[in-house]
Amino acid sequence: MKIVLATGNKGKLREFQQMCKEEVTPFSELLELFDIIEDGDTFAQNALIKARTIYERLGEEFVVIADDSGLSLPLLGGAPGIYSARYAGEQASDTENLQKLIEAIKEKGVHSTPAYYTAAIAIVSKYGEFVVHGWMHGDVVDEARGEKGFGYDPIFIPNGCTQTLGELDDTVKSTISHRAQALALAKPIIKMLQSK
Repeated sequence: MKIVLATGNKGKLREFQQMCKEEVTPFSELLELFDIIEDGDTFAQNALIKARTIYERLGEEFVVIADDSGLSLPLLGGAPGIYSARYAGEQASDTENLQKLIEAIKEKGVHSTPAYYTAAIAIVSKYGEFVVHGWMHGDVVDEARGEKGFGYDPIFIPNGCTQTLGELDDTVKSTISHRAQALALAKPIIKMLQSK
């Protein structure tokens, strides 16, 4: 069965392709791009919404994987959380979301504060639905550093590191990231589904 990734996010696609030995096809190569309304209350619900939507359009010969992820700051009551991709508005760019979060941190009068990334990966196939989670804990800082990664990576310093994800090499990120943790749990499920 072909593995399809239900995302239009090029950063996520690149990370999945780096971390997966199996070939992963973005749904945009099989279907016209369209918006999926993510109106769930959790990362898991939104990941399932995306995976189900693509699976329903593609059919039973596919295994569809969808990721919903984001950054949460206890200092801000868990924000941006599930709204990470649209923190500065529905059509906001990564840069606009990043700047809004930096301003929110500065308004609290801190230069650094604990934060964590969550990734929920949903897998939908004719054999059922599965959801796994991964987390990465660390701190966010009030200035962007580095050009690597995407989203909030330039302000997030993982526990045990001194550099932001925007500064760290991709090989380091791919072993410690929330998405890598979730994918490690998802891979055995995908293998099981492919062997059926």
